Amino acid sequence: MSVAWLTAVGASDIDTVGGKAASLGELTEHGLPIPDGFTVTAGAYRRFITETEIAEELFEAIDIDVEDSRALAEAEQQARKLILDAPWPDEIRSDVLSAFDDLGEDSVVAVRSSATAEDLPDASFAGQQDTYLNITREELLDRIKRCWASLFTQRALYYREEQGFDHAEVDIAVVVQRMVDADKSGVLFTSHPSTGERQLTVEAAWGLGEAVVSGSVSPDHYTYDRETDAVESVTVSTKKVMHVRDPETGETVETEVPEAKRDERVLSDDELHDLSEIGELVEEHYGEPQDVEWAISNGSIYLLQSRPITTIDAEAGDEGTKTAGTPDGQDDSVLVDGLGASPGTATGTVRVVGTLDQLDKVNQGDIIVTEMTTPDMVPAMKRAGALVTDEGGMTSHAAIVSRELGVPAVVGAETGTSTLTDDQLVSVDGDRGIVADGQQAPASDGDAESQQSAAGPSGPAAKPMTATDVKVNVSIPEAAERAASTGADGVGLLRMEHMVLSTNETPAHYVANHGEDAFVSSLVDGMRTVAEAFYPRPVRIRTLDAPTDEFRKLEGGEDEPAEHNPMLGYRGIRRSLDEPETFRLQLRAFQKLYEMGYDNVELMFPLVNDGEDVRRAREQMEAVGIDPDKRDWGAMVETPASALCAEDICEAGVDFVSFGTNDLTQYTLAVDRNNGTVADRYDELHPAVVRLMRETIATCRDHDVATSICGQAASNPKMIQELVDAGISSISVNVDAAHDAQREAKRVEQHLILESVRE
Repeated sequence: MSVAWLTAVGASDIDTVGGKAASLGELTEHGLPIPDGFTVTAGAYRRFITETEIAEELFEAIDIDVEDSRALAEAEQQARKLILDAPWPDEIRSDVLSAFDDLGEDSVVAVRSSATAEDLPDASFAGQQDTYLNITREELLDRIKRCWASLFTQRALYYREEQGFDHAEVDIAVVVQRMVDADKSGVLFTSHPSTGERQLTVEAAWGLGEAVVSGSVSPDHYTYDRETDAVESVTVSTKKVMHVRDPETGETVETEVPEAKRDERVLSDDELHDLSEIGELVEEHYGEPQDVEWAISNGSIYLLQSRPITTIDAEAGDEGTKTAGTPDGQDDSVLVDGLGASPGTATGTVRVVGTLDQLDKVNQGDIIVTEMTTPDMVPAMKRAGALVTDEGGMTSHAAIVSRELGVPAVVGAETGTSTLTDDQLVSVDGDRGIVADGQQAPASDGDAESQQSAAGPSGPAAKPMTATDVKVNVSIPEAAERAASTGADGVGLLRMEHMVLSTNETPAHYVANHGEDAFVSSLVDGMRTVAEAFYPRPVRIRTLDAPTDEFRKLEGGEDEPAEHNPMLGYRGIRRSLDEPETFRLQLRAFQKLYEMGYDNVELMFPLVNDGEDVRRAREQMEAVGIDPDKRDWGAMVETPASALCAEDICEAGVDFVSFGTNDLTQYTLAVDRNNGTVADRYDELHPAVVRLMRETIATCRDHDVATSICGQAASNPKMIQELVDAGISSISVNVDAAHDAQREAKRVEQHLILESVRE
């Protein structure tokens, strides 16, 4: 059988028609709006390579060491040539053209690859085979061959080898569907791709969806609450270009969006409602959240593809959103993927940074590709158009700083530094966690505007009224203005260590070279920048908490102790108390700010274990002239010890405590949050962690001490629900999560009020 119509296939036919076609057949059978079409079966592909007698030579050509990049490139070229040069067997050719004619001789179609090992729960293979749009009868046979040949791209060969799939056993089918001449199109997730919340997320742009997935346009972004059946948020981007079918040539071309429509909202509330209903039907049919491509033509919605969202179970609550599969249109251009750690898109030139002395080669707008970042890389990160790291998760330095700077970032890409090369043009999508060939998304003078829109707010935002204060975390002073524009109630965490580490000298080395006053002034300058941006809103600044391995990389770091596990070592308040001279310099910076009139500054001590730690720190405050009874100050609860000693800490005189869930979770569960081997065990919502926080909140409320959370978990809606319900005073989230946190806090508070009225 060379051809199978979509109306006649379903989930049980993956071996015959591939994952994509099987999914489309399933949706067609259940009455969902799928464009008419058929599949050139996997059997037709197998017959083609057999009857043309190229099979043996084909599989010999790809029998290589995939770690040898030159051999990999040669294998792709040879396989492609064998397939494209081979003649069509008459019977298969006749079957395909006959099916096309049944669609209508003047039809224009989309031709999509559908591999038999594609869109599977444990190996999606998405983004590896080709798609062609606006194809005529004359072009059809050539495009089908090209889809077959795309089974042997370098990326596909490498991925199958890594996944343990036998190249000779993987077949490929091709979907041929009537082309939807879309007025608007995009992608939707039926549930939140990282938390699993019943929230529809939609990206939309004018014209064909290729513009959205290729990164050539910054799409509108919508969220729709499926529980309340209402639009939750709307972010309208400036959409300067769109992809359409050229009426003269029939080809897909990029054209400018008419001026009047560039800043116009693409989707109405009614269309979002309709998309939500259709998405719910798809999710209900498959029994799990779906990633769906859609298009609207003449007011009718069409579904072009659906696949499972594979990120929820693996990533919910601890890591970021790994791309759930690359939509068609950008398939062959994806070079590496990882976790989308900071939203937005950027196209630029790669600069692979292996050592700190290579940072000078990073120019404005370049794409930094590195194994991992350190605080001394921040100046270069400010210049960068985007960031790609091999290692790290959503709590890594790269992720946190990139979000605050508004720089798109993909972390945990694993092979970024080995796959990407200097001077290579790439496009980075920080929402979906992919790095693609930049030739398909060329930079333009207007890119900055659309990237800014995608990356975050650019002006003051209206804040929902909540009893729970919603604050933001700030790592570096340069991010203060952007953070303040969120309308947050203040800063729940400003990290002093980034100000120190950015000098590229340890405190002792800096003081020896420049003097104590210069050290204090450097801290005051950074702290004042944030205090000024937020005044009179409170700014909570944490004293130095840098592990020794970070200090060792700085000038003067050779004197740092070598520790087996620096996260459990000489850091936080324990180091400050052991080095009172340096500690007092930090505290002098606070006192100087108070003298300058910045009464919105609050002082916070990290990694305390008990009341004794707090009392000793209080003595140091008094030694530099800070009156603990007149200034707001507190401690972080980052260890089980500090949570269990909450009453003792309260009695030491603090005004607040703040949960650092990154450390509290890893210390409670004995899981290193930066160790990918055990990352699946890292769960900030583990009952033990939640219990420690709830009991601490209850103790603090008894002592009239405010409570806050400033760890990564504060951005998780489930954590917000837990802690607002427990009576927490404030939550502090990453800058990019501020608006969502404000809405979630308001929703939980309204629910609690409603429940109390009902009782």
